[in-house]
Amino acid sequence: MESELFGHEKGAFTGASDRRRGRFEQAASGTLFLDEIGDMPRAMQAKLLRVLEDGRYTRVGGTADLHADVRIISATNRDLEALIAEGRFREDLYYRINTLPIRTPTLRERRADLPALAQHFVSAACRRNHWRARRVATDAIEALAQHPWRGNVRELRNVVERVLILSESDPLSADDVRAALPPARATTGAGSVPVDGPLHALVEDFERAVIKERLRVTSGHMTQAAKSLGLERSHLYKKCKALGIEARESGD
Repeated sequence: MESELFGHEKGAFTGASDRRRGRFEQAASGTLFLDEIGDMPRAMQAKLLRVLEDGRYTRVGGTADLHADVRIISATNRDLEALIAEGRFREDLYYRINTLPIRTPTLRERRADLPALAQHFVSAACRRNHWRARRVATDAIEALAQHPWRGNVRELRNVVERVLILSESDPLSADDVRAALPPARATTGAGSVPVDGPLHALVEDFERAVIKERLRVTSGHMTQAAKSLGLERSHLYKKCKALGIEARESGD
């Protein structure tokens, strides 16, 4: 990874038969996108921090300082603050790259996008594989909406293509979707708490289940549900929106 970012000199290591320009050098006076920065090893984090702080770096196997004139955009699906607490991500690097954070909502938080995304992936897969065009039935969308989508949009794309491979139906039905979805994840002996998956996804799933049950018990009465949960009603509305829960005014 170091060689990829910073380049290397000829003979720097076995197989380095020529000098190679790294990503920082290639992106001079432009923008460099660092994907999955949360997975970067700590040793590399220190080298990246140096570049961001004083704009200098050295090719692997080299001695001369080179100047980096690039704009950095980074992305991750990890909770960097949690990684900092675990000692796996440098706090100083976090504050250096956190100039203008943009959070992309998960698929679980924007389930209204499912119909358009599902049909888009169906059409794209059919074109790419030269299959006949097919549609997605309403009950299939409803089946997709019940899935937790811990893998977000990439998981949806893979599931849609799996449905197309396993089924000849047109339109694709809820039964087709259920046959292609992965089995429910294992739970503890209590049968209610998943034992794997990222913490934020498990917390969201638990909150969603609790809020849905409380709304069912209160017949959709938002004020009563909020009070029983120890929340302000406005806070409960925000929670419902973030978790993809339909919140009606019924009973208020």
